[in-house]
Amino acid sequence: MQQVGMAEIEKIFAVTDPMGIHRESIMIPLGPKNPGSVKRKPNGKFEIVVDGSMDFDEWLKGLAEALKAAGVSQ
Repeated sequence: MQQVGMAEIEKIFAVTDPMGIHRESIMIPLGPKNPGSVKRKPNGKFEIVVDGSMDFDEWLKGLAEALKAAGVSQ
């Protein structure tokens, strides 16, 4: 994956919306990294960096758990 596009962002929102995370509380860099990461920034926003070394849909399956580990409470 070279760049995170709108299709991938919509799939990420399909995970984060039901978790009650406001879209303005999410930062998604358009450049994937190896490895990707999910972390809570000091300003309270969640930074979701897509893992460029994995199949996107496989990576997406672990996103909810990664967000919980980063501090999302439900």
